[in-house]
Amino acid sequence: MGAIIEWLSELVWNQVFIFAFLVIGLLFTIVTKFVQVTQIKDMIKFTFTGGSSSSGISSFQALSMSLGSRVGTGNIAGVVTAITLGGPGAVFWMWMMAFLGAATSFIEVTLAQIFKSKLKGEYRGGPPFFMDKGLGLKKLAIAYALLTIIANGFLLMNIQSNTVAIAMEDAFGINRVITGIFLVGVLALVVFGGVKRIAKTAELAVPFMAIGYIIMALILIFANFSAIPEVFRVIISSAFGADATFGGIVGSALSWGIQRGYFSNAAGSGGETFEGAAAEVSHPVKQGLVQSFAVYIDTWVICSMTAFMVIITGMYNVEEAGVNNVPGVVAGGSNVQLSIDSVFAGWGKAFLAISLLLFCFTTMISYYYKSDTSLSYLTVSKERPWANYLMKFGIMVFVFEGTVISAEAAWTAGDVGLGSMAYLNLFAILFLFKHALVALKDYKEQKKSGKDPVFEPLRLGIKNADFWEEKNKKEASNSESEVMSE
Repeated sequence: MGAIIEWLSELVWNQVFIFAFLVIGLLFTIVTKFVQVTQIKDMIKFTFTGGSSSSGISSFQALSMSLGSRVGTGNIAGVVTAITLGGPGAVFWMWMMAFLGAATSFIEVTLAQIFKSKLKGEYRGGPPFFMDKGLGLKKLAIAYALLTIIANGFLLMNIQSNTVAIAMEDAFGINRVITGIFLVGVLALVVFGGVKRIAKTAELAVPFMAIGYIIMALILIFANFSAIPEVFRVIISSAFGADATFGGIVGSALSWGIQRGYFSNAAGSGGETFEGAAAEVSHPVKQGLVQSFAVYIDTWVICSMTAFMVIITGMYNVEEAGVNNVPGVVAGGSNVQLSIDSVFAGWGKAFLAISLLLFCFTTMISYYYKSDTSLSYLTVSKERPWANYLMKFGIMVFVFEGTVISAEAAWTAGDVGLGSMAYLNLFAILFLFKHALVALKDYKEQKKSGKDPVFEPLRLGIKNADFWEEKNKKEASNSESEVMSE
């Protein structure tokens, strides 16, 4: 069975598919006229402005939930693996992947906002919704929703808890069973509280963990301040084969940088659109810009911190690549630990364990939300409360199981699920991106005329955006009632 899963993983994650993310990102960058650059001021503005409602969460909460999913073991293990196997030049290609991925993220999240729905009083959206409403391919939407539940809700959830358990046992000697009970209990408190509690938890936890990790990285970087120019030199030169030490592996730098850049920010997979669709905004483009900004935070900031720590302290070695091919906390964790120990002797294990606890827990919350939204789509025609409770129970079982057993097979199986999701999502957004372009043009025109952009899909020729159509009808009716009452 393990050999079959491994074969499927290699089949799904082939080099052509990995480079397709780069090509598609370039396409979206061109057709949006470099939206990830020209609209960066609005990206930051909308991240910190705008509130929530009884049905939707704020843009910042949506960003935090999305970052909770993006910022995880990939920002530690994935980055070090890329550097170990591809040399420091891999970091440059991770940056490039993030730049192009920001345009892809803008397209897919804008589509998620355009075709979102209001289910049981809450905004819900994502690939299943725009595959159904936008493409009219319900079977494709169902397949994506099922893959999301299986991959995020069970397989990858198992991996996150396994990573935390190993880290806590290694650093503090805490029994894995105790860690499992703790994770199940805390996760249950969050997920049984609904979307609002999930969003509030992410809003508080994500900035705290990100800032803490950045502060530690900056301390290490400034402790080796004189080496900063050399770090940039070796990253840029080895990315193009100009560095004598890493010139022979420029192809590996490109390949590993793109692959790990994708695994970190997940732009194009569709998995990071669910949170963005739940935001309360007046125009889909606003949240598309916010989620595009999340890609920069994940890769240009968090991943860069990890890269600088291990490069500036010299705690990496391309000759010993094999040790970093191990899933979980082992992969790359020791490199970061040694980097911290070089300045704060003996602190490495504890800091790494606490970082992974926060990173992985917020990832678990986001995985649950994606699964819950997918289940909401599958049961929208007929409410099935038992399905929701069954999924929650199953997720808790997998969380606990992950803490006490090896999760190597789940890593590979989870990769197959995520890869399959990406195939379906890329297919959908390549046929639907014109709607996002129409919305972007409309947003720019309204903004140019001094208006706060609002979205009217029928005026723009966009069909089946039922949430926005109903919203506009209700607002028009309320305005008419106010005029009559006067």
